[in-house]
Amino acid sequence: MAQPKKPSLAVWKFASCDGCQLSLLDCEDELLAITEVIQIANFPEASRAVKKGPYDISLVEGSITTPHDAERIHKIRRSSKVLIVIGACATAGGIQALRNFDDVRRYIPMVYAHPEYIETLNKSTPIADHVFVDFELRGCPINKYHLVEVVNAFLNGRKPNIPNYSVCVECKRTGNVCVMVSTGVPCLGPVTQAGCGALCPGFDRGCYGCFGPKETPNTDAMANWLFTLDRQPADVMRAFRGFNAFAEPFRKQSEAYDK
Repeated sequence: MAQPKKPSLAVWKFASCDGCQLSLLDCEDELLAITEVIQIANFPEASRAVKKGPYDISLVEGSITTPHDAERIHKIRRSSKVLIVIGACATAGGIQALRNFDDVRRYIPMVYAHPEYIETLNKSTPIADHVFVDFELRGCPINKYHLVEVVNAFLNGRKPNIPNYSVCVECKRTGNVCVMVSTGVPCLGPVTQAGCGALCPGFDRGCYGCFGPKETPNTDAMANWLFTLDRQPADVMRAFRGFNAFAEPFRKQSEAYDK
């Protein structure tokens, strides 16, 4: 009796550090179970073997930064039934989106000996700015358990169960003392989506916003809190300009203090 065909999964990379792809390899105990139910058809970080599409699920890491990227993502979209973007670069432009607040052409000669060979777009943009995206999984890097949950959900035709509350909830659950209230350490936990397990507050450090803005974040109130901690407007601007600087709530709040 012929075995039923497994759904195919392809992993694609754009401008990024590969950290979110490594989260898939980091699944370890779960990876064997994953490969039992899906066929990994394209995953350059793990294998040179490439199977032709179309693909049932595509995971896309990285932001769009070159004209070639802008063309290639459309080809990937056309060959994918479901397209899921993973990580801060793919969902918000990544740390490289810091260049969006300036003219990138000023910096190219400072980095490259032959800038005439560099072909780049003016901005680093998330995948959703170019093609339709079925789901955005945030994080820098993503939470590997969230990735397994998202793939499982789409394979079974249900909505992924990913938290949309703030890092503060994770702090409460783990018993962390609030670093901002108790010691005056700036912390973006109140406006940042959960997912890291409140890693930094657990080590008495403030949240850097790696998972991007939570659902309906009150960034005005967050900025006011930072001012009560004697932070200056430039400090507030920099606080919102991290790995998710071009995510809209963080971008707007930082631009309010960009003088």
